[in-house]
Amino acid sequence: MLSGEKNNTVYLSKLLKTDPIYSLNCKTLIEKLENHDIPYHFLEATKQIWCRDYMPVQVNKEKFVQFRYEPSYRRPYPEYYTDSDLVCKVNGIKTISSSIKLDGGNVVSWTDKVILSDRVVDENPEFPSKSKLLGELEKYFETEVIIIPQIELDYIGHADSMVRFVDSKTLIGNDRKMKGKTWKSKMDKVLRQHGLNYIDVPFFHHKNKIYPDNAIGCYVNFLEVQHLLLIPVFEIEDNRDEEALEVFSQAFPHKELLPINFNQVGFSGGLLNCATWTMQEGNELA
Repeated sequence: MLSGEKNNTVYLSKLLKTDPIYSLNCKTLIEKLENHDIPYHFLEATKQIWCRDYMPVQVNKEKFVQFRYEPSYRRPYPEYYTDSDLVCKVNGIKTISSSIKLDGGNVVSWTDKVILSDRVVDENPEFPSKSKLLGELEKYFETEVIIIPQIELDYIGHADSMVRFVDSKTLIGNDRKMKGKTWKSKMDKVLRQHGLNYIDVPFFHHKNKIYPDNAIGCYVNFLEVQHLLLIPVFEIEDNRDEEALEVFSQAFPHKELLPINFNQVGFSGGLLNCATWTMQEGNELA
């Protein structure tokens, strides 16, 4: 598998640029990428901005696995189903197809392991057992798959809003004490079983009647590309921006941290990792 730092190119849905709701955030992100000579491209034929979810997972330079993008939380909104095969065809990306339902936002990878939340088990009830499903996933990823508990109140249930890798033995994620005793107990059990360390990052819940399912306050949904970490900061009342940035600076001393206000996107329920798709260039294009 590829770790985040191996990615050298960023893709964005064209809608991020053309939709006036998100255009300012898009402009800010592009400026930061250009200032650091990070190549970026806009994807055609998308129906929503969350390209991480419907785009393929890159296993190595030549292997892109396209899982079925049919998440249960999208069933009431069929107009937002992006045709993943069409997007890849239009944008010249060759893929290997899988019948497993899995969003890209639920895939957090390092070179020797992949973390998924147990939402993947819920989304694939046709498999006779969890072990059978994991076996199939490990064939596609060519590495170990680790399952972590989803957060009950998170209707999406993606791993990328809970944890990310610092290195092969260390995760950085939402402060476990603030996620409830049951979730913390389950998570700690997984950490012990796999010999993983965990760095707790502050977060906060932003209550908003207009945007009840917003992602404001989730710092771990950052964008990693090459030597950069683009970390969301929120700059609103009760934020924990400074505390979070200090934790990241200690966890990633060899990375360049770029804080970015991405609130326009955040109010819609996702942040930087959700709204981007990263890859290591060098694959054979169609």
